Amino acid sequence: MGAWWWLRPLGHAPVARAASTVSAASLHDPALIARGTYLALTADCAGCHTAKGGTAYAGGRRLPTPFGNVAVPNLTPDAATGLGAWSFEDFWQALHTGIGRDRQPLYPAFPYTSYTRMTRDDALAIFAYLQSLPAVRQAAPSSELAFPYDQRRLLRLWRALYFRPGPAAPVAGDRGAYLVDAIGHCAECHAPRNRFGATRHRALLTGGEIPAQHWFAPDLAASPHGGLAGWRERDIVDLLKMGQAARGAAFGPMADVVRGSTQYLTAADLNAIAAHLVALPPRQVPGPGWQLFDARRLVAHGEEVYRKRCADCHGDDGRGVAGVYPPLAGNASVTEPSGINAIRIVLLGGFAPTTVTNHRPYSMPPYQQTLDDVDVASVVSYVRAMWGNRAGAVSPQDVARYRHTPVE
Repeated sequence: MGAWWWLRPLGHAPVARAASTVSAASLHDPALIARGTYLALTADCAGCHTAKGGTAYAGGRRLPTPFGNVAVPNLTPDAATGLGAWSFEDFWQALHTGIGRDRQPLYPAFPYTSYTRMTRDDALAIFAYLQSLPAVRQAAPSSELAFPYDQRRLLRLWRALYFRPGPAAPVAGDRGAYLVDAIGHCAECHAPRNRFGATRHRALLTGGEIPAQHWFAPDLAASPHGGLAGWRERDIVDLLKMGQAARGAAFGPMADVVRGSTQYLTAADLNAIAAHLVALPPRQVPGPGWQLFDARRLVAHGEEVYRKRCADCHGDDGRGVAGVYPPLAGNASVTEPSGINAIRIVLLGGFAPTTVTNHRPYSMPPYQQTLDDVDVASVVSYVRAMWGNRAGAVSPQDVARYRHTPVE
């Protein structure tokens, strides 16, 4: 999926084009453009750089963040509002070092903290593809960052604390690690962040709440006690390719990532990602999550709600129906630590992505209008405690907090 805090509008002041060792003719190489097309899909660049109903890669939207709304720039080769005046050296500098064409530091939600590990050859291919797009004249709207986050000079301190340009991730040695850590920038969502928006590097891929989106991106380890514990490589491939697997389905922001990106990856790349996630080290044994408040009454009521509203599809045993209704037993969206995902799916419904290999996925109806906060907290707490699930209960106050959150 894309990042949660982006760089400011491009082309805001005339800057000389950086000298480049890449000739204009080489950027027209069809093979290079084709490779860049695939890599841009893999990185899901359009996911952030396309407004609803707008032209792909032309920007024109604002992304909500904990620090204010940030304008998303235009990546088409328009000289005034896009990348038309950029050289490859400008582009490489942005991806690898997080410094913009105007020599100013970029806001770190543009995921240069992951892209810094991208190879120069792959960056060149993406740039060639973007330069091949039709130019669209569309200036980015102004950002709406709160003080002091609108003070760009403070990013120099942030960078000193939290960023170092890194070497390219291994490609030949571990293609899966390269796709996950660099191109796919998975840790930008699947890791906790500190109060200043920096990912906690010792906890990469251990899961975290996606800032301002009110979803929890789960731990990606398929090893014991990981968020995907019990998942086989085949399950991971199926989820990324079809949006649905024997162990669960993609909802929320991950559904958008599958729809716009991972369903188009080659079988070799999907298998490499799955092998990498299966090989992640075991996690610590989670502690019991039932000690915040007495949840026994909630769970008892939750069983009643489940029998009435959920069992017909997901089964009395929580196993669901293979390929149709996802299981709730061992489901990462159910057992993730915060309970956010299960709450929001009950309230908003569950809608797996439509993909090339799954044209008509089954969906779950929303219950926001039919279940009150106690009902939702009860049924969520029930499924988080049943069939071997050991996740903590949620409270009616938790449900109320997410009932009226906006949907991006």
